Amino acid sequence: MQILPAEWSPQSAVMLTWPHRHGPLGRILEQVEAVFLSIARAVTAHEPLIVSCLHEEHRDHVAGRLTTAGIDTGRVRLAIAPSNDVWARDHGPITVLRDGAPLLLDFAFNGWGRKYPYDLDNALTRALHGQGVFGATPLEGVDLILEGGSIESDGQGTLLTTRHCLLNPQRNPEYDCVGLEGLFAQVFGSRRVLWLDHGELEGDDTDGHIDTLARFCDEHTIAYVRCDNPRDSHYAALQEMERELRGFRDNDGRPYRLVPLPLPSPKLNEHGQRLPATYANFLILNGAVLLPVYDDVMDGVALERLAPCFPGREIIAINCLPLIQQYGSLHCVTMQLPAGVV
Repeated sequence: MQILPAEWSPQSAVMLTWPHRHGPLGRILEQVEAVFLSIARAVTAHEPLIVSCLHEEHRDHVAGRLTTAGIDTGRVRLAIAPSNDVWARDHGPITVLRDGAPLLLDFAFNGWGRKYPYDLDNALTRALHGQGVFGATPLEGVDLILEGGSIESDGQGTLLTTRHCLLNPQRNPEYDCVGLEGLFAQVFGSRRVLWLDHGELEGDDTDGHIDTLARFCDEHTIAYVRCDNPRDSHYAALQEMERELRGFRDNDGRPYRLVPLPLPSPKLNEHGQRLPATYANFLILNGAVLLPVYDDVMDGVALERLAPCFPGREIIAINCLPLIQQYGSLHCVTMQLPAGVV
């Protein structure tokens, strides 16, 4: 029997793939590294951290940055695993529990439908496993293109996802919803899949990852992005997404408790393109939740609304304005490893 644990389940570590000057964020490397240092500081206060580095010189550079920042390097393992980009959520392993023991699943990654180079990212999990980074935890490959940011699990057999992403023809054109649900039942032990049809954010190059839109906070609660401004270009789609969420039922047959997260004011890049700033891209840790913020008046509102969803967990704000310059945020650059992996 296999099950995909919820993110709030006990964790053994969090993964980061450290940025480097050869990647798309290399043009603003100093600002992005500051975000990664903030994440590293917050994670190591609660659990160990695994960091993938490009090569030995890069590893030494990262070690120096961590030390200078006063981060407990005794809780950090630096490994060499070349990468194209930083989005560990999508090129890292997805961990299931098979008869209670952790199993790493290595899905194929193709740069969100061949939008970006991906050869190094697609090999990163196997490179780490080959070095013993995950201890004795076994690794199995799965012949399916799937990114970790595209699925949410309540740990009780329910998955939440979007059709726009998973049915994108540049990923798995041979699969429809029924075919994917059958495969998910095998690899994740899922009993049902909740499909959203609306809500993709402007600037999102993932075709609608669920972790930018709606997240399980517990098996009865979903936090989601809501737009209250009828003049905003997201208004109609997010209103439809909210309607869909209201129609979903939890495993007990009851409506979910829905917690609306505000939409930040538009954040634009130098070309005037709107960027996908979202408070839904939070990361749950042992004893804490890391919340992406954007120097926006709604930052405090998001924190106030999310905090009651996680009693007993500290809410830590991380400024992620530099990350969204490459169309992702905090959850996108991290991947948690459940207890027992390392």
